[in-house]
Amino acid sequence: GNGGYDVRHYGLDLAYDVAKKRLDATARISAKATRDLSSFRLDLQGLRVTSVRVDGAAAGFSRKGHKLTVRPAEGLRKGRAFRTTVAYGGVPQEMTDADGASEGWVKTADGAFVSGEPAGSMTWFPGNNHPSDKAAYDIRITVPRGYTAVAGGELRSSVTSGGRTTFAWHSGEPMATYLATATIGRFDVHQSRMADGLPLYVAVDPKEAAGSRKALDRLPEVLAWSRKLFGPYPFSSAGAIVDHPPERIDWYALETQTKPVYAGAPDISTVVHETAHQWFGNSVTPRTWKDTWLNEGFAQYAEWLWEAHKGGRTPQERFDALYALEDDDEDEADGVTYEDVWEFPPGDPGSAENVTGTPVYDRGAMVLQQLRNAVGERVFFRILKEWPAAHRHGNANSEEFIDFCQERTDVDLTELFDDWLYGEGRPDWEY
Repeated sequence: GNGGYDVRHYGLDLAYDVAKKRLDATARISAKATRDLSSFRLDLQGLRVTSVRVDGAAAGFSRKGHKLTVRPAEGLRKGRAFRTTVAYGGVPQEMTDADGASEGWVKTADGAFVSGEPAGSMTWFPGNNHPSDKAAYDIRITVPRGYTAVAGGELRSSVTSGGRTTFAWHSGEPMATYLATATIGRFDVHQSRMADGLPLYVAVDPKEAAGSRKALDRLPEVLAWSRKLFGPYPFSSAGAIVDHPPERIDWYALETQTKPVYAGAPDISTVVHETAHQWFGNSVTPRTWKDTWLNEGFAQYAEWLWEAHKGGRTPQERFDALYALEDDDEDEADGVTYEDVWEFPPGDPGSAENVTGTPVYDRGAMVLQQLRNAVGERVFFRILKEWPAAHRHGNANSEEFIDFCQERTDVDLTELFDDWLYGEGRPDWEY
């Protein structure tokens, strides 16, 4: 990410040649200067920049690594609103994350999908690639006729002309760059509405249709259940994208706003997990990457709650199974080892490669179960609703969550969070 400005809106015009795998694009970035600026930086990996303009005037620019430095013709005073227009293009490339995973613009047999978390968005558009800088988006994607292009938010139009179709998507609620998507391919598309009118847009690669049907047919049920637990749905639409990944890509699900991207057919637990992210991660976004447990711990705990809701193990039983692990032992249900769970504390992952590690998920969920045990059912389920409401469409960190919880109970939570969120190794059972 970069300092000195706050992005308010991204307008992205993308044209993708599926056969040549080439992207030609223009990004219009509306921002406000938070200090006097003689230059500022954007994040963009690869791709050739052909021109940059600030408020219509040609601007100087230079590249170093993934940083695009822009030098406006005139300095920008603190508080000034300005628009930067970047024309760029090329063949987008994947990048390797610190944990060794591929992310960014992932090419498929019939198009591409985007893996954005944490840094992949900069492989396809220039922006302020930090979770704390959220903005509205309008994304127009032009593809060959017969292909579908899907992004977050609501489909405003699709117009075919001259052998190409342009899909215009609008996301009015603020979104971090890593949550944006542009998925292109040949999809079966199903549009419907919830009973209250919430639009659903589901796009599925035909190769994944049979395997996806059982879980995706229950998306309305999962959304209704989630609303009861977490409060009103925070966005104007919902849905899912299921793509057929290349063989070199392991199956995974991607946290993207309004429409999770599944690289392969999802099961119901994964749909529950990704739906929970609409509250925890997408609406309430971590202030920094070390706060990622506020995304994944809550989404993992949602899976635990769903299992209990359907008559399976309770969250306490899931907790107990993980806590009982010994060295070289494996929990049959989750396939994780003692060392996986206790490798590092979820609230202090340390290196970048750890921000999506097992402790962030499983031990993050264990923190929430211990919180539930400490404050009781009524207060805990109040927290599950009031926390996303208090930070709706904003950012928050671990310290803010701790304070939020402490304000709602007379129980001193200091030792609980010190041991379970920040402590090294397996804590004592009782705090």
